Amino acid sequence: MNNLLIFFAIPVATIILAIVFQKILQSPLLVAATFFAIFLIVTFAAFDESFLVFAILYTLLALITALVVRFICCLINNSNNPCINGRAIHNSGICGDNNSTTDDEDDEDNNSGNNGCGCNRSTSNQYFTRRYMMRR
Repeated sequence: MNNLLIFFAIPVATIILAIVFQKILQSPLLVAATFFAIFLIVTFAAFDESFLVFAILYTLLALITALVVRFICCLINNSNNPCINGRAIHNSGICGDNNSTTDDEDDEDNNSGNNGCGCNRSTSNQYFTRRYMMRR
């Protein structure tokens, strides 16, 4: 029973929780540090010192999982495929025009004539957030 916990249940829970923490914290090193702190406490509270080796291995597993999730999210966000990144309505005119004449601020985003759903997702989102906040 103990072997099943150490070799199956804890690694699966580590992978799933590392994915969740990576999506929330967005920092693989912070995810790994959090897991190491948790497993270090569990090592001396529930197990003996021999579990410390497993705690280090589980921390490395959490770090690798967080790095893979970060890599996959970067691929999805930087993809030009609208079915992957959720920008299927790019040319429909729903997003509006970034270069409107009523804009009093300098536009530093370079979308080269595209609509508001431009090429760089983070710049476009910052633009709309900043513009929305100025109107409030």
